[in-house]
Amino acid sequence: MTEKALRLGTRRSKLAMAQSGQVADAVSQVTGRPVELVEITTYGDTSREHLAQIGGTGVFVAALRDALLRGEVDFAVHSLKDLPTAQHEGLVVAAVPEREDPRDVVVARDARKLTDLPDGARIGTGAPRRMAQLNAYARAHGVEIETVPIRGNVDTRIGYVRSGELDAVVLAAAGLNRVGRIDEVTDFLSVDTVLPAPGQGALAVECAADNASLIAALAELDDPFTRVAVTAERSLLAALEAGCSAPVGALADILADGQTVKEMRLRGVVGTTDGSTLVQLSTTGPVPETHEAALALGRELATEMLAQGAAGLMGERAH
Repeated sequence: MTEKALRLGTRRSKLAMAQSGQVADAVSQVTGRPVELVEITTYGDTSREHLAQIGGTGVFVAALRDALLRGEVDFAVHSLKDLPTAQHEGLVVAAVPEREDPRDVVVARDARKLTDLPDGARIGTGAPRRMAQLNAYARAHGVEIETVPIRGNVDTRIGYVRSGELDAVVLAAAGLNRVGRIDEVTDFLSVDTVLPAPGQGALAVECAADNASLIAALAELDDPFTRVAVTAERSLLAALEAGCSAPVGALADILADGQTVKEMRLRGVVGTTDGSTLVQLSTTGPVPETHEAALALGRELATEMLAQGAAGLMGERAH
């Protein structure tokens, strides 16, 4: 008798279906059980409001978590950057698979790079974090740009460039990789120019906290380096969210010497969306050995950033 299929809850977007499909294949391999995708519509998918107005993180997650808690699905796959930083009672992130490219990318007309965009270029993005850093970059280089808030899936966003409505859009490399459209990228943004969202490029595989056998099976997909990196990034975000409502970018990367992992560097940025004020700091130390050590690393850098003026950026919620 074949074992009952595991039910994987996923959002309906092309990107969510692609990344959930990849996880489904991996789970099938480690469990030997078939996995079926259960499509769930979330508030973030149906609302036409700008993300900053409907509460940003969490809007894509709540419906999936409700389905998990009601037992309608066995596990769910989220883009980690959509996951609220607070732990959800009754649920556990059983796996954080190896991260995709965390960088942001530009898709621009005439195959242009960020540095080639004409003065006054209109650049679309839904993220205040990207706006803050792109505007700061423009100020630092004496160029004029206009950041335009946009929403929609990959097709919609790239469509604004194809139609000539915008000169460029900024998207996550990981998303384009997962839907097979990375060849449309005209510029990969250095993380020195634009730090990604905390957890960008990583997935979270979540299930009920009392399902020990499933937790053990999913744990085989976990990548320990990705997990400590995103834990530090999200800890920084949580500490800044407590003291500052401005957009946050963060990236932890592992510094290796050949095959030997030496240290982890955590970088954070917070700024006003017009780019006039940015607080950007980094810290480097041993790779955290425990979840607690990764949390502490994020909190410490956040404390320094708040002391350097990040707290003064309060009230910068995107309007």
